[in-house]
Amino acid sequence: MNARERIQELADQVVVLRDAYYRGSPLVADAEYDAIEDELRGLIEANPGLAPDPNPLDQVGAPAVLHAPVRHSRPMLSLEKATKPEQVAAFFDRFPGQPVVVMPKLDGLSLALVYEGGRLARAVTRGDGTTGDDVTPLVRALVDGVPERVDAPGRVEARGEAVMLRSTFAAYNTAHPDKPLINPRNAAAGTLRAKDPATVAERRLRFFAFDLDTSEGGAAADLEHGLRALGFDVADMRHCDTAQAAQEVISEIEARRNELDYDLDGAVLRLANRDAFAAAGTRSSSPRGALAFKFAAEEKTTLLVDVVWDVGKTGKIAPVAHLEPVFVGGTTVTRATLANQEVIRARGIRIGDTVLIRRAGDVIPFVAGVLDESRRTGEEREIVPPAACPSCGHGLTEQGNSRELFCTNVACPAQTVRRLIHWASRAAADIEAVGPVWIERLAEAGLLEHPSDFYRLTKEQLLEFDRIGETSATRMIESIAASRAVGLRRALIGLAIPMASEGTAARLCRAGFGSLEEVADSDEERLVAVEDIGPKVAASLTEHLARLRPELERLREHGVSLDVRDEDLPPVVASDAPLAGKTVVITGAISDPRSGEKVPRPTFQRLCEKAGATTASSVSANTDYLITGAEVGASKLTKAEKLGVEVVDQGVIWDRLIAAGLV
Repeated sequence: MNARERIQELADQVVVLRDAYYRGSPLVADAEYDAIEDELRGLIEANPGLAPDPNPLDQVGAPAVLHAPVRHSRPMLSLEKATKPEQVAAFFDRFPGQPVVVMPKLDGLSLALVYEGGRLARAVTRGDGTTGDDVTPLVRALVDGVPERVDAPGRVEARGEAVMLRSTFAAYNTAHPDKPLINPRNAAAGTLRAKDPATVAERRLRFFAFDLDTSEGGAAADLEHGLRALGFDVADMRHCDTAQAAQEVISEIEARRNELDYDLDGAVLRLANRDAFAAAGTRSSSPRGALAFKFAAEEKTTLLVDVVWDVGKTGKIAPVAHLEPVFVGGTTVTRATLANQEVIRARGIRIGDTVLIRRAGDVIPFVAGVLDESRRTGEEREIVPPAACPSCGHGLTEQGNSRELFCTNVACPAQTVRRLIHWASRAAADIEAVGPVWIERLAEAGLLEHPSDFYRLTKEQLLEFDRIGETSATRMIESIAASRAVGLRRALIGLAIPMASEGTAARLCRAGFGSLEEVADSDEERLVAVEDIGPKVAASLTEHLARLRPELERLREHGVSLDVRDEDLPPVVASDAPLAGKTVVITGAISDPRSGEKVPRPTFQRLCEKAGATTASSVSANTDYLITGAEVGASKLTKAEKLGVEVVDQGVIWDRLIAAGLV
């Protein structure tokens, strides 16, 4: 081995060993690491012209901070969706004579791997499609299938999906029964979002590539051949020359989906020739040379073991089905919703029945019905609604045509915890660092009863709990402090007043109410004068805010803002509004493409409204655009596809806002 090769080998070792050391999982003893550095330093001093670029010896201390924003060289777009064979045929018709590869649509976390001079320079998450997070140390340590070096000149970028294999997921949960992972997709995303890499050091992911871009050639024009030649794994790419052949592969993938070692929710069709794919160009939010064929919702059968009646934040008592575990829609399901007692009656469901469980994407699994009533043995039991609250024993009332049950005891322990969790949720105070499990533990310890109690917590109190260290306690206190700016609209949402929706809170702000106390002081006549607030909503606001008056005073005493915020006032619409007349729904995480910083959804909604748009919370036939950010769930996309609503990446909207001078 000559000096150049030895220098490069040692430099690569230093990078890997240093990353492992600063993750808290050193691979070698300090003396061995020092010896490697000393040898590298001596070789560079003797051969200064062979010094690697970059030189790891020039780096002092830990590697770059995890999750630093990085702008993609080209957007990581979403794919046009298809559900019918005719759409597959239309895709082939657009590109006559071009071969197409069909591959599983993996359900993990998209990554872009950038190589410079043959070495892995950085690994970046998809983020909002324009800007992602730098997760290079995590990828080097935890993701298999990522070559440290590739044999290609110049800049090389491979894109693909990081997944946790089902076998890995099962093994991890067997080894950690006290803290199991929810499903492989969430596990993959959580692993690469970790702020402290040491906490996920036992997890392993696998990278499967689906895209390749080379600046100076050096790779085959065929996508699969180019990726494999550079050392990347691909997930069963199949070349097809006709729509019929592609449809057969799609059907085969769907039939085998439960036999594979990774989760998938469809198949991807893509032009096999990389040059042809690039020449096809892009739409506003998707490449023209690719298509995602989405599989139908999965439905499985399992045994309904029991029904537990769950108490919600407003006192609603909802039936929850407890099931024999069944793998459906990409996750193991043990609980599913039964809606209410009228749904149970209409579907004829009994405890002990073999039932159909349906789940699609991120939609909550639900009991769709009984498989075959004729198979009943006589051991099945009727589902009997409770006569009293399962938490506090208080009497229940029925409301509405669906005969939904409610506990009206505002001191009910279960309601108290749910209300605290709701106050801390993103739509309300957004106390991100204090999750539901800790809220429940703090409530059990007597430290939390009302939302105002969050603002009395001290770091010393938190440090008394097992598994809360200095860093976690500091993050919790800082997150609570930041939530003091909650304002009128989000505070009203957080108080979980029955019948008062997010829309109710927004309308009160725009009707001129300056503070939550002003709403509480108003009579029903003034409240009913607000657009779309009827007598029942007005009565609920009056009743519950009167009861909550002492809590409003406590929140004020602890410095919590209950005043209307600028972002909640009627927007001043620009004269050349780029979204004039459009109704939009926003989903996913939003980030400013100029800085890479995350933007609260209300702030982005406000910008869209200044651009002339009307914002809505759910997709309907009246929606013009579904604006997508990062980490989008499947439910809104599925509904948009069904209704023919145009899906627009947030980057397109940001471009319009910037061009109009609104940001």
